[in-house]
Amino acid sequence: MFIESMGAMTCAAAGLMAYGVRGRSSALFGPSVWRGAPDRASVALTFDDGPSESTPELLKVLEGYGTRATFFQCGTHVRRLSEVARQVAGSGHGIGNHSDTHARFYFRSSSSIFDELARAQESISETTGVVPTLFRAPFGTRWFGLRSAQRRLGLLGVMWTAIARDWKLPAPAIARRLTAAARNGAIFCLHDGRGVEARPDIGPTIEAVRRLIPALSEKGYHFETVSEIICPKN
Repeated sequence: MFIESMGAMTCAAAGLMAYGVRGRSSALFGPSVWRGAPDRASVALTFDDGPSESTPELLKVLEGYGTRATFFQCGTHVRRLSEVARQVAGSGHGIGNHSDTHARFYFRSSSSIFDELARAQESISETTGVVPTLFRAPFGTRWFGLRSAQRRLGLLGVMWTAIARDWKLPAPAIARRLTAAARNGAIFCLHDGRGVEARPDIGPTIEAVRRLIPALSEKGYHFETVSEIICPKN
């Protein structure tokens, strides 16, 4: 009986840890949101891992539809493509912190996690003039020490309502996946980069966005930045 009880407790602890690290609604390792206000027909498009050489093409698509999005940027790419980073900010999109080197946080020290966030925060603010207030963990994985780092830097964690899997799916499948997941306050996670890769192919992402925006607009949805969608409007 004792052994069975210990086994059950171990399984429960493992489940809680897995939820804390990857659960979209988890705030175990720091304050976080995964959806916006449910009382209005708005969704938020977000893009991780950029900026990349293809980000300007994505910006043209968004501009063509009059759509603003939120870009969670990596410090290393901001330093590498500073003009593109400034173009994102100048186009009126939201900018968030996505760590400096897109590192996996689990099993890292608290100081290492803070350094990842702090370096990205500094690079983004110095390059674009925008001081991020939002943060998305690479791979959506959180760990011990993240809460303290977010507090010190004034960052709110952002997960997602649905993830596009646009690094592996073709454009039609990406668009269908997100259209099916659309609901009031939805936050969608796409990518305008691929980790720390230079010159990534984000063609499927761009084509999916071309399909997704008109499809959701026809359903009556409006597009907001994450900051707008999580804050009730008067």
